[in-house]
Amino acid sequence: YQAPVSRLPVYSLYSETRSPTEKMLSEVDVVVFDLQDTGARYYTFISTMALTMKACQQLGKSFIVLDRPNPINGIDVEGTVLDPDFSSYVGMYTLAIRHGMTVGELALYYNTEFGIHCELHVVPMRGWAREMFFDETELPWVLPSPNMPSVDTAIVYPGMCLLEGTNVSEGRGTTRPFEISGAPWIQPLELAKRLGQIDLPGAVFRPTYFTPTFHKWSSQMIGGIQIHVVDRRAFRPFRTGIALLITYREMGGARFQWKEPPYEYEYERLPFDILCGTDKVRKQIEAEASLEEIEHSWQDKLQQFREIRQKYLLY
Repeated sequence: YQAPVSRLPVYSLYSETRSPTEKMLSEVDVVVFDLQDTGARYYTFISTMALTMKACQQLGKSFIVLDRPNPINGIDVEGTVLDPDFSSYVGMYTLAIRHGMTVGELALYYNTEFGIHCELHVVPMRGWAREMFFDETELPWVLPSPNMPSVDTAIVYPGMCLLEGTNVSEGRGTTRPFEISGAPWIQPLELAKRLGQIDLPGAVFRPTYFTPTFHKWSSQMIGGIQIHVVDRRAFRPFRTGIALLITYREMGGARFQWKEPPYEYEYERLPFDILCGTDKVRKQIEAEASLEEIEHSWQDKLQQFREIRQKYLLY
């Protein structure tokens, strides 16, 4: 459509196409990427960035990234590292789920490591330090999308987004998406008690009932918890998300289910597997492996990723 004031054409890259077409870029010399990422691999702005970089390379356009803070700090790295066989729109390249990089650093990493080779220019930030969370920058938080209303949401998102691959509500349809979660089979006090017995640093779990206004279990009162992050530097969102999944499954038995495709333009593989970037975690959960065993299984690849990423850090 046409922007009402500037009269410039506006195209969606989250609809029929995820890549800009030749027609979209026909009157463009330079593409500028200026979007606030959330610091988790499955947030699709960074996939849109990679696909646009590819289009720019093919069509001879230059690509400029106006760098922005990683809102959940640029130090902590956690979670599974994508297996290329599970590449999708919620994870295109070998990247940890909590990657600890800025969009500018990711652009440099993608461009070199994955052979995009577009004409790339990254405009670095002034005044950002890697240990900062977004609210320490004194910049205003503008919702990157409707279900990312606050920095608190971004902090839990690298783990709690995994619930999208199940029939457990991840809190969409509430004012605290991803912080609140639940399901019809949950007795909140029992769930909170079980979670309290697991080593999950930096968080407390408040039992709650809630009624989502849309999405899963819409208009139905269900039991669950709200995560309150009391020490965000100690909090490990991915470990916490896996612990919650294991517990929801234990309490639900046959009522707990993995969501079937389609999901985020993927029509064959299970949503949970493409979110994790591997099917190993789901198979470990089904085999009732311990949280420690599951977490241990991705450490080698995570260490390899940490070493590669060092080359691309700007700050």
